[in-house]
Amino acid sequence: MKRNAAGTLLAMMLCALPALAAAADHWDIPVAVKKLDNGLTVVVSEDRSAPVVGVSVVYGIGMRLEPRNRTGFAHLFEHLMFEGSENAPEGVFDRVITGGGGRNNGSTRPDFTNYIEIAPSSAIEPILWLEADRMKMLDFNPATLKNQQDVVKEEIRVNVQNQPYGGFMWLDVGFNAFQKWENNHDGYGSFEDLENATLDDVRAFHRDYYGPNNAVLGLAGDLSPEEGFALAEKYFGEIPARPVPEGPDFSEGLNTQEKRIQQPDKLAQVPAIAMSWKMPDRGSDDQPAMSVLGALLANGDASRLYQGLVKGRELALNVDSLYGLTSEWEYNGPTLFTVFALYKPTTDADAVVAAVDAEIAAIVADGVDAPTLARVKTQLLADWYNGMESFISRADTLAKLQLLWGDAEVANRIPGWIEGVTSADVQRAARTYLTAANRTVIDRVPEAILAARAAAPKAQE
Repeated sequence: MKRNAAGTLLAMMLCALPALAAAADHWDIPVAVKKLDNGLTVVVSEDRSAPVVGVSVVYGIGMRLEPRNRTGFAHLFEHLMFEGSENAPEGVFDRVITGGGGRNNGSTRPDFTNYIEIAPSSAIEPILWLEADRMKMLDFNPATLKNQQDVVKEEIRVNVQNQPYGGFMWLDVGFNAFQKWENNHDGYGSFEDLENATLDDVRAFHRDYYGPNNAVLGLAGDLSPEEGFALAEKYFGEIPARPVPEGPDFSEGLNTQEKRIQQPDKLAQVPAIAMSWKMPDRGSDDQPAMSVLGALLANGDASRLYQGLVKGRELALNVDSLYGLTSEWEYNGPTLFTVFALYKPTTDADAVVAAVDAEIAAIVADGVDAPTLARVKTQLLADWYNGMESFISRADTLAKLQLLWGDAEVANRIPGWIEGVTSADVQRAARTYLTAANRTVIDRVPEAILAARAAAPKAQE
């Protein structure tokens, strides 16, 4: 039977719709990269949708890169970098940025320390002047050092020592899961090392790790690559490169024997568990599959572990997950995929571990059905693109990818990597990485519950 011309055209349009939809769903993030003569790498992502610019300066110094006897120095410097210089005394940085309608922050991670700002595009030059100024030199003096040593120690007391669970799901699991000092020391900072820091120590740390050749500048928003590169040259171009100490060898393979630890907690009301597995290396073919597997297991109420442990078996009160201290794409050495849950006092850690193992075993045996795999990948893609919408987040992500991968264009390849993950890939990742031998488990139990358990046999006698 022959079709008429209109029918043929309609059929052609219907056939083309899936391809058109796929093209509409794909977003190529603008990325332009230039390295200045002093080694500073500049990444610019132009977006004229709003008169705003996001700024990120990411330095190649983090917790696992700090020298021995300097634990917490990267974290300490995150604070010291806001304490001003001779040109811009303490408080000027915050006043200039917030006074112009912007905001700023910083953070310390195993492989980098980042400083971020967002403000109207009219404020970009003062921001870059301030960032370049603190890259050149800080105002090192005894009062500032003592003040920030005390601030960091108080932060540790408030955020770790005096909090229920004390960050055990990201601090203590690392202490126990990793073998090398670079990966398992307390990057928050030991009180002893912080108190022993001298002005000469911090001057040397700034000299060694905070030069332009150990940094990436990310700019996203209302400026062109040409404008961004010119501004970077104007404010950073005359800062001389400085020698950077050779980094340590922090590589280590997957674990070969499970480790189980029980910890008392005087502040918690219900017990909690953290189960951690070493991740694939950055750039591994298994990295995208692991990102999909992690989301399948523990990303939201529809995840396997939430449905299996909270809804189904009613063992846990919640389920959450972590990728070390960063994300599944922002690491450059050994890191962990961690599942964290509060569980009911009427059960125990063994039951929770067995339930998690059952969910993993089902994935290894049967893979994941097509609709579920599509849903999880769509969720991951939506999260990725949503993060890139914010100029401050985009500038920061591109700068980190440039530092860690050596290529900010990875931002445009990650969605394709996610889309390409198959059920067999997810099975392989679960079978390879989510094993008992590669696992570290910490059972964090309230002291009152431990006391009651200890007293129970005596009461029965």
